[in-house]
Amino acid sequence: MKKILSLLFLCILPFTAVHAQKDVDCSKVDRIKITTWLHEAQSQKKSSNWLLYFGRKFIGIPYVGGTLDRADREKLVVNVSGVDCTTFVEQSLALALCARAGKFDFPTFCNRLARVRYIGGDIAYLNRNHYCTLWINSNVQAGTVRDIQGPVPPFSAIQKINVSYMSTHWHDYHMLTVHQDWIQGISRLEKGINGLTYRYIPKRLIRDTSLMRKAVKSGDILALVTNKKGLDISHVGIAVWNKNGTLHLLNASSIYHRVIVDPMSLAQYMSRHTSQIGIRVCRLR
Repeated sequence: MKKILSLLFLCILPFTAVHAQKDVDCSKVDRIKITTWLHEAQSQKKSSNWLLYFGRKFIGIPYVGGTLDRADREKLVVNVSGVDCTTFVEQSLALALCARAGKFDFPTFCNRLARVRYIGGDIAYLNRNHYCTLWINSNVQAGTVRDIQGPVPPFSAIQKINVSYMSTHWHDYHMLTVHQDWIQGISRLEKGINGLTYRYIPKRLIRDTSLMRKAVKSGDILALVTNKKGLDISHVGIAVWNKNGTLHLLNASSIYHRVIVDPMSLAQYMSRHTSQIGIRVCRLR
């Protein structure tokens, strides 16, 4: 009984302080779930693979798209009851950052999530890391992750960024239909990263080899590079090497409708998606 009361105290009281500082959209159920996960993490070793540890907490949680774009005003949406591929990785990373810093409370989680999701942690639609390249660059600058660019091979391919999807398909985004004056701001974000180049591992080299095991570690964030016009990345997840020595993707899957370690190896998975041409790799600092 004391444990339950303690969790409720940690969950509910600090939230008031956080809400006074930031506009947080989170259900009571999700606050309790996050607080419980953080409380449980205190019994883990400090050297734990935190991103993989928390990523596995999401296994079985339903895939739900568009959870960040249901309001007319930008809020820090915290939702661990339904996630898409991006919100799954973001919230897993925010939890991992809390544990790594030895901070196991809900306010710290919200602060970390804001820094992960928004440029400078400033909660505004035009500060959100809408493209994965923006997301990686923002989190590299914040000291959250490292953008792995070598060795060569397997990082032998180069992606030149040329994004335009949001500004050319603005009618697909609720916020942009409500605030059409923001479209120019999105276009500026796109122009800010267009022309930049990054190394990635091409699909043909994604094999279960010693070279790949040295380049990709369990718990790395994998961003699947696409050749679809106007986009940079089509999917994200967390790397998992299984006991048989094959690389798999822990991800919020729209195919399986839930968070799952994909039963197919990453090589098999990507062979079935012709528009996916390789992977970029990020690692928790």
